Amino acid sequence: MDINTDHRYAINLNVRGIQPSATLRINELSNQLKSEGKDIIKLGLGQSPFPVPDRVVEALRQHAHEKDYLPVKGLKGLREAIAGYINRSERMRSSWEDVLIGPGSKELLFILQLAYYGDLLIPRPSWVSYAPQARIIGRSVHWLPTHAENNWQLTAEELDIICRDDPSRPRILILNYPSNPTGCTYTDDQLLAIANVARKYKLILLSDEIYGEVHFDGKHKSIARYYPEGTIISTGLSKWAGAGGWRLGAFIFPPELRPLLDAMAIIASETFTSTSAPIQYAAISAFEGGEDIDHYLVQSRRVLKVIGEYVHQRLTDMGAVVQKPEGAFYLFPDFSGFRDRLAKKDVKTSQAFCQALLENTGVAILPASDFGFVPDHLAARLAFVDFDGAGALNLAGGDHAESELGDDFVQQACPRLVKAMDKMQAWLNSL
Repeated sequence: MDINTDHRYAINLNVRGIQPSATLRINELSNQLKSEGKDIIKLGLGQSPFPVPDRVVEALRQHAHEKDYLPVKGLKGLREAIAGYINRSERMRSSWEDVLIGPGSKELLFILQLAYYGDLLIPRPSWVSYAPQARIIGRSVHWLPTHAENNWQLTAEELDIICRDDPSRPRILILNYPSNPTGCTYTDDQLLAIANVARKYKLILLSDEIYGEVHFDGKHKSIARYYPEGTIISTGLSKWAGAGGWRLGAFIFPPELRPLLDAMAIIASETFTSTSAPIQYAAISAFEGGEDIDHYLVQSRRVLKVIGEYVHQRLTDMGAVVQKPEGAFYLFPDFSGFRDRLAKKDVKTSQAFCQALLENTGVAILPASDFGFVPDHLAARLAFVDFDGAGALNLAGGDHAESELGDDFVQQACPRLVKAMDKMQAWLNSL
């Protein structure tokens, strides 16, 4: 059968040439290779390994019958729960009317860029979908330089430099911390300095705090404390409650940005309509918190911290340069020290490095080029998530409840991560 290919030329120019999301692509490739019988250690997609808390699962079960369309902005009870959650954790005074619910924070970020006509400012490195979303919509993207010596954190000085040439230009700054892809976060002083510059230029600041609850020491603070009138907080269930596939995100706006919230709701009404009703009802119990949720978070942080420290040490020992993570479940190792040896095998880009690593070891990670770097920047993002999260939580809260977690815990709870480090080290040594 002949297939007419002329129709491809009608595809939106902003979409042509864009690949599917890198994190989803590596996950699908890993699953395909596993289905072919290959032993693949999945350190590509940043999916929480932990189960959804039992009480939240039970709430979903009890509300499975809910079938009605909910309000576009979200279920009032959930919006109240999220406002209460933010007010408790950040000492803010949000109301339920400041909250917008969507099918994942990713979708809310997309319609934010549709609703607000401004350039996008993104620190490099950053999560893989910020820039492609802007390109699809047709917004200009400006990458802001950061440096490994500063834990890849944006400085107020760098932000001021890019804004001062056209101080009245509308802009959205995205700040994600703890960071995907580095696991690093900001100090109070850094947040205050950035907030002062954001206020100076009247920036819309999208504070992506999806990993805030998995700050290893439980000390995450929102920049909204320092720039409340211009900051939108982004959160959801995917990273701290293990519910990535449930697809529920939330934006918390200041009252000063209510017109922007309303504009986004108009777009939502003409696109996704509303977020799944059973999921919204169930999410109330997650954001209301309680002793069981607190215990779940404490154990999750303990587990992630010791794994992050273990993988950081192993990568350092094998010759990579990598910053110690402070939250989330990522590291961003630099393998430039192997550049000459890799070049002899015709491996000269981060993409080629990750491909060779996957082919030779079965370890799947993502290249730095997916996070805003030039192709020959020989770094990669590693998501240390290929372990039994439920088993790790039980072990941490049981046999190891009264002791400090160490390498012995990682060996026992995360054998595939240990195996991944062994395989990487052996391959790098063989170059």
